[in-house]
Amino acid sequence: MRRQAHAHRKRKKSTATSTSAARKTKKSSRFPIGMEAGYQEGVRTGYFGFGTYFEGTSIIIPSYNKVDFLKKCITSIEHHTGSAYEIIIVDNASTDGTAAYLRGLGNRVRYRLLETNRGFAGATNIGMMMAKGSYLMMLNNDTIVTERWLDNMMACLNSDPAIGMVGPVTNYISGDQRIEVPYRSVKGIAPFARLYNIPNPAKWQRTDRLTGFCLLFRRELWDRTGYLDEGYRIGNYEDDDYNIRVRLQGYALAIARDSFIHHFGSVSMKALGEKFVEVNDHNLQVYVEKWGNPHDLVHQVQAVHASVNLAQGESALFPQYVVVRGVTGALFWVEGGMRRPIVGQVSLPVVRLSQVDLRRWPIGESIAAEAVEAGWLGRSLDGAPTLQGVTAAGVDGSFYVVENGVRRRVASAKAAEAWCLQLKPAGLVTEEQLGMLPEGLPIIAPVQVADQL
Repeated sequence: MRRQAHAHRKRKKSTATSTSAARKTKKSSRFPIGMEAGYQEGVRTGYFGFGTYFEGTSIIIPSYNKVDFLKKCITSIEHHTGSAYEIIIVDNASTDGTAAYLRGLGNRVRYRLLETNRGFAGATNIGMMMAKGSYLMMLNNDTIVTERWLDNMMACLNSDPAIGMVGPVTNYISGDQRIEVPYRSVKGIAPFARLYNIPNPAKWQRTDRLTGFCLLFRRELWDRTGYLDEGYRIGNYEDDDYNIRVRLQGYALAIARDSFIHHFGSVSMKALGEKFVEVNDHNLQVYVEKWGNPHDLVHQVQAVHASVNLAQGESALFPQYVVVRGVTGALFWVEGGMRRPIVGQVSLPVVRLSQVDLRRWPIGESIAAEAVEAGWLGRSLDGAPTLQGVTAAGVDGSFYVVENGVRRRVASAKAAEAWCLQLKPAGLVTEEQLGMLPEGLPIIAPVQVADQL
């Protein structure tokens, strides 16, 4: 009897073990299915919510090492920002524990860890691509924000639709945004700022230059202007470049002098040591070669702005009658303010643009490759000259493109090369004929942006 009971218990245990194993196997087989279903649901949610933005500010902070400064910055934002915001950190392959710190923050921030150092412009561009706010802000990681900092800047920006970007004042920066401060330690920042950051529209000031340690602007401006130029290495001058591009569209820049934040001062750039001079000199050369005399360009645009449509933002400063592509291999012919898909193969130079730049042109009807080849040469399909998109030299030595009955000065040799305009037909318009044409908007170089953000 005992033996039978023991055998029964043994069989029962064996059956229970088998059932448990079966459950585990079943659960294990369902796991990949559940994972795939969850992933697909996430893809659907992301796809349909991609163009959905919240009414608030995306604070984009590029970082490279100096995790202790980043901690101070994030803590200050959380303590002193009352309006809706998100923090986006894009880390340039730091080696000081920044990645572990960001992983430990949970949902307090959104972040991306890069495998290589993409510099200030590259990291900021990724952050702008990730941003979901109706306002965007570039902020250095070596800053400490203060009471009412963002509210006062926002009030300044929204006081006039003609204002494109706003910056605060600080203790350490070049230009008009620097002020003298009485404190000598971090403990003195908050008491000083509490008294200084009293809202006062009388202290808002128009300016020709804002530095990139802290810049606030509307998403609409980003749609019109696009990414920072990654042709500037590591950091420096990409903010000056952005200033010019915003001003060329007719926007004003403003300093909110009732908003103070502390800036420790270019800690990542200082860490370059002797290499800093090399980087700075390279970026200065890029800036000069790209723009020539940017302030002349701004005045020129102001002179013709009243009679020219700038609804397409920065794309109004791009040439027509060129072949462009985005991140895909699809080629488009730019004509009449539209991008026309090209049918067939063309043997012409192709200019790569960011998707933000490309999508400002609405898609028009497709066009045959033969018509594109003829249009590039300033001719119709039957070989008759159209004088559209051809180049000419002015009496002052400037390089021009003739389009739709106006002459458009090319900002620099670098801009001409970027659009391959030096390869276009020249000499079809004489200096005298060129001088009789009204002045149109200048042509500027497109920004350099990585293939994949």
